Amino acid sequence: MKINVEVDCTPEEARRVMGLPDFTPVHEKYIAMLTDSMDGVVAPDMLENVMKSWAPMGDAGMNLWRKMFESSTKSSG
Repeated sequence: MKINVEVDCTPEEARRVMGLPDFTPVHEKYIAMLTDSMDGVVAPDMLENVMKSWAPMGDAGMNLWRKMFESSTKSSG
């Protein structure tokens, strides 16, 4: 027997129903730091340390981010 349940709700409503915390302010701050880093306002090293503390991705993931930031600062500077 197979039962399908379809729930029509927004992501916000689903988060509340499941009791998950609202990380909107954290997400907005992270995005602001990311764009500031790309614009040269925030040092990429500072953003790298924040990313490591929030979501450890290992050296391969951090190297990917580092290359992205380096290429964005070279093209805009």
